[in-house]
Amino acid sequence: MSRALIAILAAIVVLPLVVRPAIASEIWIFAIFGLGLNLLLGYTGLLSFGQSTFFGSAAYVAGWLLKHYAINVFLALGIGVAVGAASAALVGYLCVQRSGLYFIMLTFALNQLFYFIAYQWTGVTGGEDGMPGIPRPDFLGIDFGEPLPYYAFVSALFLLSLWIMKRIVESPLGKILQAIRENEVRAEALGYDTARFKLAAFVIGGAFSGLAGVLYAMLFGIVPLEAIGFVTSGNVVFATLIGGSGSLYGPVIGSFVFIWLSESVSTLWARWPLLLGVAFVIVVLFFRGGVVEAWARFSAWRERKWRSSRQTG
Repeated sequence: MSRALIAILAAIVVLPLVVRPAIASEIWIFAIFGLGLNLLLGYTGLLSFGQSTFFGSAAYVAGWLLKHYAINVFLALGIGVAVGAASAALVGYLCVQRSGLYFIMLTFALNQLFYFIAYQWTGVTGGEDGMPGIPRPDFLGIDFGEPLPYYAFVSALFLLSLWIMKRIVESPLGKILQAIRENEVRAEALGYDTARFKLAAFVIGGAFSGLAGVLYAMLFGIVPLEAIGFVTSGNVVFATLIGGSGSLYGPVIGSFVFIWLSESVSTLWARWPLLLGVAFVIVVLFFRGGVVEAWARFSAWRERKWRSSRQTG
């Protein structure tokens, strides 16, 4: 068992003892969200500002079914994953036809399109008031209405999501996506249909985002309009970059930093986004791999210092 996995398991146990279970649950939900984006940004080299499209769409659809039809919790999660993947397939099909700045602006524009649909469709989404009254159905006698059982449920789904993503990035598909990130022209020359593989990354990332969206809706009992807005897309991009894009554990670290700052530090200092901005500037200027790269550099420096001290001693 790797040290990173041991650290994550320890964090899962300790976190609800340090912060409120709702905040702890939000951290792992946001980490699932970040895993989906990281497959696009970190492993395929596609900067998407439209991930909240899939997150919010899944939350609205599954939340509406939970509210009006009291469907099974796992059915709701399955529907959320399907909606996230389907909306990602639609958006991805349009976006992968372009690259660079045009790709980024397309993801943003389509996100705004979905946002204004949700804003205007007040009979279903509630518009700017959001969709309240979303329950957490019991399952096998487990009351997910209680904070700790729901936290344990979210944590288990996060670990499952992390394992699935690890298998994906280490599979031949993951290697092809990384080849596209490094040199798309060369990948095409090798015979790979890069547009098809980028679309596959979109669909998989959308599925993870959809799962996170449903868990988020059940956590707070509401789907706010902001769940499908541009700010949510930007937040997950910032969190992933700060943690370390291209690393399996980067989104996990970034989610912890972002949620902790937004939920804990914000109560003490209203201008907490300044800290996020400073962290982002440091990452861009000095640590392109985020916290993961910073830790790797520190570990290498400490190892060199330890070896030099042994040689001089």
